Amino acid sequence: MHKLIAVFLLIAQSSLFAVDYTKKAEVRRFIEQMHSRYHYKKEYLYNLFKNVRKIPYIPQKKSKKKVKKYSKPKGKWDIYAQMHLEHNQTNLGAEFMFKHYNTLQKAYKKYGVPPEYITAVIGIESYFGKNRGTYYVFDSLTHLAFDKGKKRRKFYRYQLKEFLKMCYKEQIEPRAVKGSHSGAIGLAQFMPSNYKHYAVDFDNDGKIRLNKVEDAIGSIANYFKENGWKKDEPVGIQVSYRGNRFYRLKTGSSYKYHRRDLRGIKPIGNFPYNKKVMLIKLQKAKYDELWYGAKNFYVITRYNHSDYYAMAVHKLATRIKKRYLAKYQTTPRDKVYIASQDIDLKDIVKFYSHSPKKIDKVEFP
Repeated sequence: MHKLIAVFLLIAQSSLFAVDYTKKAEVRRFIEQMHSRYHYKKEYLYNLFKNVRKIPYIPQKKSKKKVKKYSKPKGKWDIYAQMHLEHNQTNLGAEFMFKHYNTLQKAYKKYGVPPEYITAVIGIESYFGKNRGTYYVFDSLTHLAFDKGKKRRKFYRYQLKEFLKMCYKEQIEPRAVKGSHSGAIGLAQFMPSNYKHYAVDFDNDGKIRLNKVEDAIGSIANYFKENGWKKDEPVGIQVSYRGNRFYRLKTGSSYKYHRRDLRGIKPIGNFPYNKKVMLIKLQKAKYDELWYGAKNFYVITRYNHSDYYAMAVHKLATRIKKRYLAKYQTTPRDKVYIASQDIDLKDIVKFYSHSPKKIDKVEFP
């Protein structure tokens, strides 16, 4: 009698917490495809899809941090910046750059991407590795790929296929991988389809693990390089214009202009860039902030197709770089990396004048 009750409870729990997706004809066809094209064992896949977690979310401990409230009116950019540029991002970014100096330097030398931009991406994507995702990727992608009414099912089915291929190649248990609701993985929050194109084994251990700092740094740098990042070229600069709101020309990374045609629009500072530029508009509460965007700005939008995202990366990278110089000026390296030339020369002079150690060489890109 007790054994029957135990079996009944086990079945009840299974139905409560797991879903058998093998009952769906499209899932069985998917399994056949993975077996015939990519050599996955059918028995293994059937076991995977028979026990898909009904709720792939991983419960988190409640944070005791107080949420800062704002009474001032906010524009779209104010809200976006509040989400992505606060919460101690700058300090943590400087610490991350100092801790992983050698790996970031290696990535810069190989791919030409400055350390602060790689660091900023990791900060925005995973809070420097502290938030790598609160979902089981296999289960979440399965729901998105095969449930009725879900948007972009074809896209997520492709991501699921690439995820399983990645797990097979790297010999990783699919049900153990954690990431975002949409399947993004690791410190860099790569989608599975990006893995085969851009992920690299940057620590040369024979494995690609996007949850490892070294591989994440190398993969982000490779992503930027493969999408057209130009070493020694700027990302953007704020410009001036007449008025508080800008409507005169189309803005965004889809539109490019010769600077000579942008009358009345001038960069606030030196901008040694002669190619076409984009006009990037940030909507604030009382005015529009306007920027020139260079080719490297467009490259950042290939990582995330939002102009606001690319601007958040650029602004955070600039802040991190300045904080890095200020915070670690009393304990400099033998070779100090200054990632790009938009730091004021006075800051650099101040950095070295306060240093107790003689610097043999300063590396400029």
